Amino acid sequence: MKKALIIIGKIFSFIGITVLGALLAVLLIVFTFCHGPSTKARDMFVTTMLETGQAKFVVKIFLSDKKINEIVKNNSLKDMKAEVDTSLINIEEKQNEELVKIEEVNGSSFRGKMMIISDPSKVYLATTYPWSEYGEELDKLVKKSGAIGGVNGGLYVSTGNKGGYPIGLVVSKGEIQYNNTGSYGGLYLIGLDYNNLLRIIEITGKSKSEVEKIVKDEQIRDAVTFQDEYTDKNNHFVKLIINGEKRELNGLGSGKNPRTAIGQRKDGTILLLVTDGRGDGAHLGASAADLIKVMSDYGAVNAANLDGGSSTSMYYNGEYLKTSVTMYYSNSSWKIPTAFVVGGEE
Repeated sequence: MKKALIIIGKIFSFIGITVLGALLAVLLIVFTFCHGPSTKARDMFVTTMLETGQAKFVVKIFLSDKKINEIVKNNSLKDMKAEVDTSLINIEEKQNEELVKIEEVNGSSFRGKMMIISDPSKVYLATTYPWSEYGEELDKLVKKSGAIGGVNGGLYVSTGNKGGYPIGLVVSKGEIQYNNTGSYGGLYLIGLDYNNLLRIIEITGKSKSEVEKIVKDEQIRDAVTFQDEYTDKNNHFVKLIINGEKRELNGLGSGKNPRTAIGQRKDGTILLLVTDGRGDGAHLGASAADLIKVMSDYGAVNAANLDGGSSTSMYYNGEYLKTSVTMYYSNSSWKIPTAFVVGGEE
């Protein structure tokens, strides 16, 4: 018995030493990124980590808030004041053209899928309203709305992968289902109006009545919210291309992560893009510059970033084409409250 206890003790001691060694190795790697000789590698690491929902704390272990904010400021997207000019989009009725095409999109640090939707009137927002503590996986949102495919939507409370509550604004089929901008900075409405035009409108600091007026006056039918803010707490961006003008970068522009984005061509075609990242397939992910290039290459007149990271997912024709980087969600997605879907009932 004594001998067995000694053996068990040695096993646990070995496991403990191994775990400690691995932890120290990780800390050393992070320290090297933050204080090593390559400022570009440091900046990419910091901006990438700050875009995550759960791992922002990592860089704060090794860098001061002042230094983090300096890095973020020097590696962000430049302010873009331009507003969407709806007259630049002339929706064409396309005869005998399939509703959805899926194409591979590859970059140096990511792999992605582009969903090309010929009829913008077939794109709308599916939600889990009335809200509860838990959201639903993307495939469930697609199926219950009678759609054939879709991607994850807007900003939401992702703590613990419960995903039940959105943040900012949610409009589905003309109905305002959530309206609370709260203290969040840099909030933008991203969605479609009743003329089937992609709209990207800032709603930061707006009261509920002011947001209601914007939805009514701009005839918004389906929309979510995402955030454009560069601080040590939030490192997000929204506008990518406005009226054919590409947004300019400061330094690297952003980190690299899984992404979801929406765009519209001049003929009305909707573009839904998702990319992998965070080690999936040994890929870091896509940067803001990558999204801008891809959307521009596909002819987007207007384009915006949506919620990404572990939420990023695309479902089409009964299967996940891209999904969460988390291993146990390889054939599913995180629970989410909103999704842009295509087909089915409007």
